[in-house]
Amino acid sequence: MKRIVSSLLIATALVGSAIQPAAARDHHHHDNTGRAIAGGLAAGVVGGLIGGAIVNGGPRYVDGPRYYDAGPPPPRCWYEDRDVRNRYDGGYHTETVRVCD
Repeated sequence: MKRIVSSLLIATALVGSAIQPAAARDHHHHDNTGRAIAGGLAAGVVGGLIGGAIVNGGPRYVDGPRYYDAGPPPPRCWYEDRDVRNRYDGGYHTETVRVCD
């Protein structure tokens, strides 16, 4: 449903911007190209805003604003050199190990 509505709104905006310059060509004495372009751009912007509001569900005053739980922040991690026990001879050696909170 969202795709149909957004496709219709995009088509309406494109048709509106295409018709506006054609109407401006009918005037024989004045060059209204700037007005036609501005009108087409304004129609496209307004159509895009309305289409975006419809596709995204618009404001919801009944349910309240949409909040989401971002969850806990990711852990902080860094690398440290630590002494690690060598499994072959029982001694220790130094390795770079990732450490996280």
